[in-house]
Amino acid sequence: MAGKKDYKKNFGLEHWHIIALGLILYDTVSVNAAYLFALLLRFDLRFSMIEPKFLSNFYWFAPLYTVFCIVIFYRLRLYKSIWRFASYDELIRLAAASVATSLFQVVGMTVLHGRMPTSYYIVGAGLQFVLAIGVRFSYRFVLLLRGRRGKEELQGKHTNIMIVGAGNAGQMILRDVKRSPQVSGVVRCFIDDNPNKHGRYIDGIPVVGGRDDILYACNQYSIDRIYLAIPSATAAERRDILDICKETGCELKNLPGVYQFMTGEVSVSKMKDVDIADLLGRDQIKVDLSEIFAFLSGKTILVTGGGGSIGSELCRQIAKHSVKRLIVVDIYENNAYDLQQELLRNVPNLDLVVLIASVRDSRRMEQIFAQYRPEIVFHAAAHKHVPLMEGSPNESIKNNVFGTYKTALAAMHNGCQRFVLISTDKAVNPTNIMGASKRLCEMIVQSFDRKVKAHQVDHIPVICNHEAAMAHAVCNPEGEVEAPRTEFVAVRFGNVLGSNGSVIPLFRKQIAAGGPVTVTHPDIIRYFMTIPEAVSLVLQAGTYAKGGEIFVLDMGSPVKIDTLARNLIKLSGYRPDEDIKIEYVGLRPGEKLYEEKLMAEEGLQKTRNELIHIGSPIPFDEDAFLQSLPGLLEAASENDDRIREYVARLVNTYHPAGQEEETTKKEILSKVAVGAGVS
Repeated sequence: MAGKKDYKKNFGLEHWHIIALGLILYDTVSVNAAYLFALLLRFDLRFSMIEPKFLSNFYWFAPLYTVFCIVIFYRLRLYKSIWRFASYDELIRLAAASVATSLFQVVGMTVLHGRMPTSYYIVGAGLQFVLAIGVRFSYRFVLLLRGRRGKEELQGKHTNIMIVGAGNAGQMILRDVKRSPQVSGVVRCFIDDNPNKHGRYIDGIPVVGGRDDILYACNQYSIDRIYLAIPSATAAERRDILDICKETGCELKNLPGVYQFMTGEVSVSKMKDVDIADLLGRDQIKVDLSEIFAFLSGKTILVTGGGGSIGSELCRQIAKHSVKRLIVVDIYENNAYDLQQELLRNVPNLDLVVLIASVRDSRRMEQIFAQYRPEIVFHAAAHKHVPLMEGSPNESIKNNVFGTYKTALAAMHNGCQRFVLISTDKAVNPTNIMGASKRLCEMIVQSFDRKVKAHQVDHIPVICNHEAAMAHAVCNPEGEVEAPRTEFVAVRFGNVLGSNGSVIPLFRKQIAAGGPVTVTHPDIIRYFMTIPEAVSLVLQAGTYAKGGEIFVLDMGSPVKIDTLARNLIKLSGYRPDEDIKIEYVGLRPGEKLYEEKLMAEEGLQKTRNELIHIGSPIPFDEDAFLQSLPGLLEAASENDDRIREYVARLVNTYHPAGQEEETTKKEILSKVAVGAGVS
């Protein structure tokens, strides 16, 4: 084995020397041939007409000039470069070597042997540079041509590419497509809205027009794939362009944003599939990070349901704000483990505690709060799937209502400063048991907050796991009894794109399977926001809390699910109702055609963030409500079939599916037009 290694090593050295020796021999011939040809050219390419003195001067000076050239080339590392990777640096060094040797030719020849014809110096220097650069870069040109031919053979036929954006990012994408053997396809044209670029070329590729010419260009150049390379475009501009692109049936790729451009991460590998969120046309929601930092920094934070889509994003953003400790509580160990590993990898200095526990277990929650003493709680644990909860209504009550009750009680008993309930727009005039259960959760936190402020915590019944209620003293870490001071608030928002149970992953799976895509109703509408946006607003709403509020996040304009499905099909390169069928399967149990963000009688108050509003609490008898909860728990624990009736008595806005009149199509369309909700 040692002999083989030595052989390979020696072979590598010999190979390097052979290449260097070959270049030296080539340069020896080429630098002299260049000036000899220049002399011939001066005398009409007739050797016999060259004056003897000029020919003699050339012969006497050639050996000295050859040695000087070899030394200069060697000092500039022109015999050590790996020419298959030749670039701008090698070109600069070749130019410098040519200038230096040409000056030596002029000065040396004139001083030592006499002046030669002017054309001899000019043509000789130019030809020497061409010969030197030609042999060194020819290897790369051959490899480039061979690579392009190989790509074409592998593809069978060209994948024709259009780049939208003829700026710096678009040029980088073009360069990457041409250079990278891993990137299939040939760029056929550019699209750019700048009229000064129309009709011009970038590296041989035409700029054919603006966004209005996209459909024409796709037909003209048989485009298969479109790269959107405008990192500085606003969300509205991006949406308008994508609205046109999705009609072409081409595969769409998108450069995520200006950050990749600023960091030099512009390449085809950095392009991502166009997401449905890009078609919502909303600028990224901005929050006051300084307020959130001041709110969270140095505190112990607990997140229930931390492994879920909302809970995990809460943990990710909280972990970035220099918290004292982050406690993640979840019942599902796989999600909790994945989040734990992610946070440990991305935030190595984070004091992280991950616990497996159920919010329905009051003893476990009391134990966790007593041991870790969290100062802020984000309660995201809940059953959220509407049709599944319609089939198991008692589970929705046990987990959502009494999980919230027991967690809030443990927070109050152990001196937590703020308890933030993650609620939903489905709590507004609910038609399903999940929405009604979340409305009950809101009523619980409002009741707790009022009792704390009124110093009437003894009016709050202690509901435990099938055990006698017992009094709890509220103590600080030193064991001193103190009055409860917890502020209880709720934050209500709508659907989030990409969350567990979201319609988007379902549509993607159905499209991948060839369809059909199932839509419940052609007129059904929903509000959408990305998970990071919703969570950042939840965190900022938490900074505004004074206790008892229901914060309402402005989700923007509503979106028709049917339109969402059709756009997603188009973004996948298919035609709705032709390549992929759309089937209307009817509203599922508990669903309604539209979601409301706020009950009409709640009204609205503004906050410093125009996207966060406060609903004025609806008055209700807190004492009667709290005293009725043990009976509700008993009914849920016994899996009583009449659970919806019990809930309806407590939530007078709850109208189970089938009992309310169906909203007309005209009303739905009018809500879509005006923004459906917050005025």
